[in-house]
Amino acid sequence: MKNSFIVLFIAIAITSCGSLNEIVNSIPGGNSGVLSEDQIGLGLKQALNQGINTEVSKLTATDGFFKNELVKILLPEELRKVDSGLRKIGLSSVADEGLKLLNRAAEDATKEAVPIFVDAVKNISFNDAKQILLGDERAATAYLENATQQALYAKFSPIINKKLGEVGATELWSGAINKYNSLPLTSDVNPDLTDYVTQQALQGVYKVIAKEEIEIRGNVSERRTDLLKRVFALQDKI
Repeated sequence: MKNSFIVLFIAIAITSCGSLNEIVNSIPGGNSGVLSEDQIGLGLKQALNQGINTEVSKLTATDGFFKNELVKILLPEELRKVDSGLRKIGLSSVADEGLKLLNRAAEDATKEAVPIFVDAVKNISFNDAKQILLGDERAATAYLENATQQALYAKFSPIINKKLGEVGATELWSGAINKYNSLPLTSDVNPDLTDYVTQQALQGVYKVIAKEEIEIRGNVSERRTDLLKRVFALQDKI
């Protein structure tokens, strides 16, 4: 995990420095003297691709969401009322199984994320890299979020909807909600389960990326290649 999202970690707040070229030209570049724009862009793309292939893929495994407390999908607020009501009337197993199904749907949908991220990385220009370099500690994650969120939602939503239908989650929760709504002194709830799980899955993907961005940028020992060491030297000079 540590080695993966190195590219994401060029991002750091810069408030009192000259142009990017001045920063680049101030960094020793080994045999070539200085880092070129192409080298910075290449390092960024390589690290992003490694991170995407390693970190996002972890979420696609069984329990990738369900047993990861950082991204585990809990019941929507309205359904937590259903959960409580079901347990009171002896239907705890229904509630437990429903929660697992939400996470399984997210795990399946996340398999579609990698090619979309790869396309976003291919489209990074040096201007994008410059904005990441001049941005805050989450700037690289924000770049990917802005570049991929719409496409990911379009991919995730039908997969999640189909998955929830295949395993009976939609029907299960529809029945559960109806049972809850039939209880006295309760307010009816009608959450859009597919949209909720889709949004939570997307948040989980970006949480993983952001965590890596923050962690690796601050850990010099995670710069495993010469190019990464040289690129991160840009950050260290600020």
